[in-house]
Amino acid sequence: MALPSRLAEDHFKPKPRLRSTAHRDWVRGHHCSVPGCQLMPIEVAHVNRASTRGIGQKSSDAFTVSLCREHHSESHRGERSFEAKHGIRLLKLAEEFYRASPHRRKLDDPYV
Repeated sequence: MALPSRLAEDHFKPKPRLRSTAHRDWVRGHHCSVPGCQLMPIEVAHVNRASTRGIGQKSSDAFTVSLCREHHSESHRGERSFEAKHGIRLLKLAEEFYRASPHRRKLDDPYV
């Protein structure tokens, strides 16, 4: 049996992920999103189960929240269990950050 025809070379190029340094800096300017947490430093955490993520890729910067280093690390061990433990919804929170950001025009709106 013969192999199927080859795909065009550009077929494998992933869609560019939307990045905005200004938006990430704005998100980083908030306290940790975990209620009551005052730990520092603050990091920008990408919500990994966002629909724009591919294998080995970060989500768009539109899907980011502010987390301290400890909570950011904890979130990578399981977002759903992290949400249940801390009573937050990461995707909903990322949308709130996106909607309030003065830099959101630099990113496509993934929430439509």
